[in-house]
Amino acid sequence: PETPGRGGASPVPASPRLRELAEELLDQLDALPRSTETREPTGFTAIRAACPLWPAPPGPDRLAPGLGDRLHAAWLGRAAGCLLGKPVEKLELAAIRELARATGNWPLTGYFTARGLPSELARAHPWNRRSAENSLAENIDGMPPDDDLDHSLLALELIRRHGREFTTGDLARLWLDELPAGRTFTAERVAYRNLLSGVEPPETARRRNPFREWIGALIRADVHGWTRPGDPAAAAEQAHRDAVLTHTGNGVYGAMFAAAVIAEAAGGRSDVHGCLDAGLGVVPPDSRLARAVRRGRELASAEAGFATVVDRLHEEYGRYHWVHVVPNAALVAAALTHSGGAFAGAVTRAVSGGWDTDSNGATAGSVAGLLAGHPDALGERWTAPLKNRLSTAVAGFDGVGFDTLAALTLQEARTV
Repeated sequence: PETPGRGGASPVPASPRLRELAEELLDQLDALPRSTETREPTGFTAIRAACPLWPAPPGPDRLAPGLGDRLHAAWLGRAAGCLLGKPVEKLELAAIRELARATGNWPLTGYFTARGLPSELARAHPWNRRSAENSLAENIDGMPPDDDLDHSLLALELIRRHGREFTTGDLARLWLDELPAGRTFTAERVAYRNLLSGVEPPETARRRNPFREWIGALIRADVHGWTRPGDPAAAAEQAHRDAVLTHTGNGVYGAMFAAAVIAEAAGGRSDVHGCLDAGLGVVPPDSRLARAVRRGRELASAEAGFATVVDRLHEEYGRYHWVHVVPNAALVAAALTHSGGAFAGAVTRAVSGGWDTDSNGATAGSVAGLLAGHPDALGERWTAPLKNRLSTAVAGFDGVGFDTLAALTLQEARTV
């Protein structure tokens, strides 16, 4: 097919004057004082000072045996959870439920399918246009490309090149070298554009970036947890250096939270509740993200039916954009809590809750994969369609196996 003359989702390109006005508005927004700055700082020192339950340094027995198997399960779990959510990304909650019910897949027990779907329902709620051809049960052939996995690969490559003490500048240079601009979205695309314009981090996260508290930094956090097993504090600090390239405030907290949860799970000595506690320990407790995570856990502990939990979350957080980190973190925490960390229960709950379905499925799958402890514990239903093969736009990784990725991650996790 011919290359489109323009990018973006708008049917008509914006006029130069409209673009100029948009930039003026963004500049004015950037200049406004932030009323939440005191309780929601972005600098690491201030964040650390605001966290009374910051995790202690790990002891010598922080790791249970079997780290390699846990990491393998985490890579597979992240991919499977992401794949489950891909066809319904951007759909409204009611549409997700209708599509699943119409095909006999509600509550969710497997990948979405178009088999048996009435044509009128297919027209009313079309699958995600990028994913319909490679993410439904009948056409999955390995793990298709997705930015949720691309960023995991980039984070792994970052640590392979620069070690776990990488700088934010190292990440910026890696992106310019290895990440195609067309594979960036929202906050990442703005930061990428800022880099090309000569803006340096962390100003890249602030300049004309209305997406700075969306979910993008959180989806980049897994590798920082995987390579700091049993050390949630170190994982959170590592994730912070990554996140501030593109995000501020709660956007950064989402990455730190996810990295700490994953690091605790990677240690192999905590249940899902202990992992979520570790995640909350690295987030300022009065922040919107911390309050939302606590609310998600509270609802999940109180309600027998997860659909009720989801409905309550949508009532309380539906005012946020569907890609904002706050509602999505609440949903992931609720899914992990309600499922007890069991793999199938975690990913199906995370995706069935709507919002950023592929990202939430990926994060829940990573955590639950670690808790499962071994690839075989995830179930063939989820892992067999992946065919141990990941497609990606990241150079040097297209077609890589998840077993290979786990081995590379283990090597970095063991580096002293």
